[in-house]
Amino acid sequence: MAALFRGYRNFYKRSNKHVELILVSCRSMASKTPVGFIGLGNMGTPMARNLLKNGYPVIATDAFPESCKELQDSGAQILDSPAEVAEKADRIITMLPSSPNVIEVYTGSNGILRKVKKGTLLIDSSTIDPAVSKEMAVAAEKMGAVFMDAPVSGGVGAASLAKLTFLVGGVEEEYNAAQELLTCMGANVVYCGHVGSGQAAKICNNMLLAIGMLGTAETMNLGISFKVAQNSDVTLKLKGSCDDSFTECSSWCNENISILKCSECDLDAQSSKAAKHISLRST
Repeated sequence: MAALFRGYRNFYKRSNKHVELILVSCRSMASKTPVGFIGLGNMGTPMARNLLKNGYPVIATDAFPESCKELQDSGAQILDSPAEVAEKADRIITMLPSSPNVIEVYTGSNGILRKVKKGTLLIDSSTIDPAVSKEMAVAAEKMGAVFMDAPVSGGVGAASLAKLTFLVGGVEEEYNAAQELLTCMGANVVYCGHVGSGQAAKICNNMLLAIGMLGTAETMNLGISFKVAQNSDVTLKLKGSCDDSFTECSSWCNENISILKCSECDLDAQSSKAAKHISLRST
């Protein structure tokens, strides 16, 4: 009887080990299933390309077909609409310019939620209103999908080098699944809390950056009035006494010194970008 029991126990262990190996194999295979990517602009294209570099087949689309060519040449499959992407991928990343774009891509007539499969993981890396992220999460949940917001910190250069920081909001149980993809495109992935928390953290980050830029611009303007701001020795001293954010802002000011001299001019594209982020309301 004891020998029979030992034999059964050994068989049970071997069976369990075999099952575990099968499960690991399945997870490994699943991890390389196609990833949908919607929004192939200056940020989206290098992000999607980094997924390809990490072995993930990418199925993509963009509102402007000409934006797809570069990624198609890199090996991505290009489709005509977000709905078509949702039919073929159960993990989808979106990188779009604004809240209205996100609403249209997810809930429009050819949107993701028209064809999304149950269990699909939806990751939105756009910088939008946190309230819109919450609305999209509710809409996705009704279709049996999971929505997470994951806006990024870092520009085009960081996107190209896979050094972005992702600020993630959503169901904590899904964080690991999102992290698997996001680490292919970024150096840091931070879980911030419930849906919308990633957007809230991004707004705080950009508000701090905008305040730093405005302060630096005013400081440079004051230096110009005293004819010292264009003195390289002074700039180097200031650089040594402040952190990288000041250095970045002062570099921008030096490059755009003619704009700063004109009191009637806006701070051009940088101020427009800051205005967009400051206008986003947190809820």
